[in-house]
Amino acid sequence: MNPVAGAFLLSLAVTVGTGPVLIPVLKQLKVGQRVRYDGPARHLSKAGTPTMGGLLFLLGITGAVLWFARGNAEALTFLFVTLTYGLTGFLDDFLKVVKKRSLGLRAREKLLAQVIVALGLAVGAVFFLGRGTDLAVPFSGFFRDGGVHFDWGFGFFAFFTVLVLTGTANAVNLTDGLDGLAAGLVAIAAGVYLLFALVMDKMGLAVGLAAVAGGCLGFLIYNRHPARIFMGDTGSLALGGALGAAAVLSRSELFLLVVGAVFAAEALSVILQVISYQLTGRRIFRMSPLHHHFELCGWSENRVVVSFWLVGLVAGLLGLAGLYRLG
Repeated sequence: MNPVAGAFLLSLAVTVGTGPVLIPVLKQLKVGQRVRYDGPARHLSKAGTPTMGGLLFLLGITGAVLWFARGNAEALTFLFVTLTYGLTGFLDDFLKVVKKRSLGLRAREKLLAQVIVALGLAVGAVFFLGRGTDLAVPFSGFFRDGGVHFDWGFGFFAFFTVLVLTGTANAVNLTDGLDGLAAGLVAIAAGVYLLFALVMDKMGLAVGLAAVAGGCLGFLIYNRHPARIFMGDTGSLALGGALGAAAVLSRSELFLLVVGAVFAAEALSVILQVISYQLTGRRIFRMSPLHHHFELCGWSENRVVVSFWLVGLVAGLLGLAGLYRLG
């Protein structure tokens, strides 16, 4: 079997097959989601739904990568970043829902863990995987054969890698607020980056991304509206770390702003809301992140999710176009 297709199918199967076992266990352990009382009223009914469901697709992703690409350094690096970011999220979820510490890990503790892993990825990519330190500018191939690349040395590359991974992980985390929203968007983005990897002949990375896409689609069986389980920080940080790692390993970090346009918009809405309220005492949006704004405008949860998926799909196609004639 083709390893990319095999990884997709194995991850999908493991995720789907683990659900009927893990969901009742999490219910028994009373690992339930807490809901913001200042959020949309319809979300109050979701209180108590099991969280930490990222464990489902992390098992699938791990099994698929180790089975189909265990000898590939890029695939193992991709898996390491995904799992370490997932572990950070798991500890946060565990402290919040099991130990009842209201805020879980402190923000600086989560950020420190993410920064350390990102710096490790920068070192590994450059000095062990031959990635180099250049950054490619999307769509520049339309104006110049081979496109525009700039290289400001390892120091800037390391800083930018930290920015990419922490920014993407936390943007996916912010997006994970509606049933199926984050899982569907990550499946789309992972599919686009899978095509990037195939174009660049990075089969190990392609296997990892196929596993992520399969895991996310399998998770949607249980996470679509009305959700039977939520991924929690365990899943959202892992998926954000996976997308960030894929961008770094495929030399396409700047493409994340295009392919992950919905994630960027969700994060930006929070930043703008905070700045506006601090400076003027007024809110730009009815509520942030952005998906809650549309809910409070009267959109149904399914309408918001499907609309955002469609925007994510268009953004992914634009991202693919941005590869044109890039060397």
